Amino acid sequence: MKYQPKGVCSTSIDIQLDNGIIRSVSFTGGCNGNLQGISKLVEGMDAKEAIQKLKGIRCGFKSTSCPDQLAQALEAMI
Repeated sequence: MKYQPKGVCSTSIDIQLDNGIIRSVSFTGGCNGNLQGISKLVEGMDAKEAIQKLKGIRCGFKSTSCPDQLAQALEAMI
């Protein structure tokens, strides 16, 4: 699934789920090194667990962040 995040620097998030397990995540734009790290950390993780860990994280003064947008994308998928 391709998700278009809102309110953050990244412009898209590509996510592959298999029976509720995150198989891959790829961000376009944003803080490349940090987002690659987040992507690797959530690979193989249950989507519900990732949502619990990432939902509500903020970036500076923004009301959201790339991890929070990933959580929102995962919620939309499951």
